[in-house]
Amino acid sequence: VLAYTEGLHGKWMFSEIRAVFSRRYLLQNTALEVFMANRTSVMFNFPDQATVKKVVYSLPRVGVGTSYGLPQARRISLATPRQLYKSSNMTQRWQRREISNFEYLMFLNTIAGRTYNDLNQYPVFPWVLTNYESEELDLTLPGNFRDLSKPIGALNPKRAVFYAERYETWEDDQSPPYHYNTHYSTATSTLSWLVRIEPFTTFFLNANDGKFDHPNRTFSSVARSWRTSQRDTSDVKELIPEFYYLPEMFVNSNGYSLGVREDEVVINNVDLPPWAKKPEDFVRINRMALESEFVSCQLHQWIDLIFGYKQRGPEAVRALNVFHYLTYEGSMNLDSITDPVLREAMEAQIQNFGQTPSQLLIEPHPPRSSAMHLCFLPQSPLMFKDQMQQDVIMVLKFPSNSPVTHVAANTLPHLTIPAVVTVTCSRLFAVNRWHNTSVGLRGAPGYSLDQAHHLPIEMDPLIANNSGVNKRQITDLVDQSIQINAHCFVVTADNRYILICGFWDKSFRVYSTETGKLTQIVFGHWDVVTCLARSESYIGGDCYIVSGSRDATLLLWYWSGRHHIIGDNPNSSDYPAPRAVLTGHDHEVVCVSVCAELGLVISGAKEGPCLVHTITGDLLRALEGPENCLFPRLISVSSEGHCIIYYERGRFSNFSINGKLLAQMEINDSTRAILLSSDGQNLVTGGDNGVVEVWQACDFKQLYIYPGCDAGIRAMDLSHDQRTLITGMASGSIVAFNIDFNRWHYEHQNRY
Repeated sequence: VLAYTEGLHGKWMFSEIRAVFSRRYLLQNTALEVFMANRTSVMFNFPDQATVKKVVYSLPRVGVGTSYGLPQARRISLATPRQLYKSSNMTQRWQRREISNFEYLMFLNTIAGRTYNDLNQYPVFPWVLTNYESEELDLTLPGNFRDLSKPIGALNPKRAVFYAERYETWEDDQSPPYHYNTHYSTATSTLSWLVRIEPFTTFFLNANDGKFDHPNRTFSSVARSWRTSQRDTSDVKELIPEFYYLPEMFVNSNGYSLGVREDEVVINNVDLPPWAKKPEDFVRINRMALESEFVSCQLHQWIDLIFGYKQRGPEAVRALNVFHYLTYEGSMNLDSITDPVLREAMEAQIQNFGQTPSQLLIEPHPPRSSAMHLCFLPQSPLMFKDQMQQDVIMVLKFPSNSPVTHVAANTLPHLTIPAVVTVTCSRLFAVNRWHNTSVGLRGAPGYSLDQAHHLPIEMDPLIANNSGVNKRQITDLVDQSIQINAHCFVVTADNRYILICGFWDKSFRVYSTETGKLTQIVFGHWDVVTCLARSESYIGGDCYIVSGSRDATLLLWYWSGRHHIIGDNPNSSDYPAPRAVLTGHDHEVVCVSVCAELGLVISGAKEGPCLVHTITGDLLRALEGPENCLFPRLISVSSEGHCIIYYERGRFSNFSINGKLLAQMEINDSTRAILLSSDGQNLVTGGDNGVVEVWQACDFKQLYIYPGCDAGIRAMDLSHDQRTLITGMASGSIVAFNIDFNRWHYEHQNRY
């Protein structure tokens, strides 16, 4: 399709492509952005739209991926942003609170053409707080939140009058009238926010003749930037996503000399509001404000301004929301300009003014459903009196008394079999169907229920008798020195397969949960495989699998819902090859976690620091624990970039993904299982004491203690709606607990 271009370098495997989006470049529909399996993306600008179409039809038929409820067809990659918005299921998911405000804003930015690969079309996020002066921030006070129904320029009434008069008294015949001659998102404003971190420092210096900005204009204080955005008639900047997840942007870790302001303040780290003692506090609290009820019930009005019906036309005029005409799609056809000098000047103007996102809807955006409405949907008809009966939904006892060492709650309603899969220490496994009511589980034949709770559990004929050809026990020989624990197993997201390690022949193996039969053997390590982990799956079931071994290495594999573990040849699963080899440990690997969203693998060996690798195999850093934290045993990492590590003897550490130790604690329990809530805010732990405890992940403040169980806890998982916690017990039982992160959030986290 494309002629060979001298000097072009870069190679991307077709089998790694997961999404293809049409993009604009300098307001022209001539670009494509290709998203890869490792969560990176690359953007190409082509000569014209016809070439874009040819390229799309030469690439794999992936559409815009599987995340938005759209078919994987090439026509979807060529659809307009408005078509993508209308056809997607994301607005309904946001209204039902299945996704967060942050996730929904990223979706809108992505389909509206905003991308991290073009500084002039960087994702745009709103300012949501107005209080950057107080020692304490109360997230229950409406006065601390910005009015999201108005653009930044109209929040200050005096300044709003100035902009309205500018528009009404417009006399320039060469261009249409506007309220604002600067935009809420430009390459310059993005670089000014991110000037302290690479590669943005280099980009900034390249764009400014190797010099930093005048100290008075340099981003040096959050409060100062907010004040300027309310007073300066040339500043109507909104924020970027990093304000809600990247504390490093506020730290001058490279020691750049950024100058001295006119008030004789030396510019170094960004000054934070008094209510944030460190950058991590600011990002966490700012993110909580973004997800708060005040923002949730107003956010649709801000979407109307940026992406919706108030973006252009008479509604934009009424809302004081009109920008320079060169920021809007369709305002200029660069191909019609034949003079190269004039065209270059026009391109420079477009770069300077910024670009308004593609308009996604021309009617008001629907509001989000009330949290109150969703929280008080009918629950179980049974009313309990004491704490134990409020917390414990059910206890399910298995005939085998073997400890339940692995629990996987893959309970999404779209699955063929929403279920909780359990594996015992004797490697007997069971698929317990998830009944989509407040009760949850149905047992399998021969399993008895603790009748003291009188819960209406239906017995479902899921599992055949534990005898004959269908028995569900893995009898293949394991290495006798392997201690069977939760790390030895992985259950695929569709509940159809279990991956098990620890075999004497240095393999890990794939078994069907339906038949109990071995379906694949995977080799690659030089020694016995000691632990397994998988990333969260794409909807299609594809994910990363990581295997750790006694030989101190880890191998990264790719699991396809259709082909099992696959190597370089996606059409063959007979002899798969690992995607990457991860090295750096000196001892046997005992725990591992993989996060595809961040493209990272975090692993721990019998002793020594935990290591952070990219999923392409590059060693990024070691997570050095405090002096008495030498023997990591459990790892949980969130997509927000927080890594919780449990060490021997009750010691915990919380690291940022960039290696900063954020918090530590020590408890009097031998912990066997840890997990983070989906937003990364809450940590759940359980161990030999038989007590489930819930902690605030950022500082290990205890939020809740469940009543003690009569046996130790060996494994845990959360249902997809984050409302039920399933624990596997040393006694061979599973216990289901009610869990309510929102309640603890409101009880403990509203005031800082």
